[in-house]
Amino acid sequence: MSGHNKWSTIKHKKGAADAKRGKIFSKIAKEIAVVVKAGGKDPGSNPTLRTLLEKAKSVNMPNENIDRAIKKGTGELAADVVEEITYEGYAAGGVGLVVNVSTSNKNRAAAEVRSIFKKNGSDFATVGAVSRNFERKGTILVPAADGLEEDKVMEVALNAGADDMTADDDGFTVTTAPKEFYVVCQALTDAGIAYDQENSEVGLVPLTTVNVTDVSVAKAVNKFIGALEENEDVQDVYSNMDVDDSIADQLGEGE
Repeated sequence: MSGHNKWSTIKHKKGAADAKRGKIFSKIAKEIAVVVKAGGKDPGSNPTLRTLLEKAKSVNMPNENIDRAIKKGTGELAADVVEEITYEGYAAGGVGLVVNVSTSNKNRAAAEVRSIFKKNGSDFATVGAVSRNFERKGTILVPAADGLEEDKVMEVALNAGADDMTADDDGFTVTTAPKEFYVVCQALTDAGIAYDQENSEVGLVPLTTVNVTDVSVAKAVNKFIGALEENEDVQDVYSNMDVDDSIADQLGEGE
């Protein structure tokens, strides 16, 4: 899930993510297989795979799971044909949702995802109705740390090709073009600046956001997103919901 306030999003998702490592492993494995099939198994020439391998290591994904996923991508192990599909619609408060699915059975996936939408009082929107308000960007999160200065992070990131950087009490959010994501990540690492590998990603970022100030609405949206993320075929759910820290903290208390 992604929103305008990325750090707030993470605050109310972190506990749930820690409790669902098996599902996280499964989703990363599926991504690795797709990426290897498209760009090869050599991380040196496949930067998307490099990023995924770092993400896998950051969540302590077993090496055997990673190797099996790579072999499925190369065809060394049998694997179902996986299709990537995008669904979109609206949640409570007019919050837009874009749902990325990777599945070996698109009819099953469509039926299951639609059922989740209907159970949350919604249905699919026409193609482009929501997604046109998002753009694909790299987002790198650098947690605040003693001695870590904003000017230093900005200098390293921008010199490496980042588009922009914002700062708040939690840390720094660096945005990049998709093709510059790995380069900037590597530059930060080389400079001794630790970034959040698990939650940094190339994904959809909203061009405009919906500011939700009602806790009940925010909880309804969060419940909707959580139900989607529970589905085995759903890889990512992006929203344009923006909440302040007080709302995010209350969401976290409910998980």
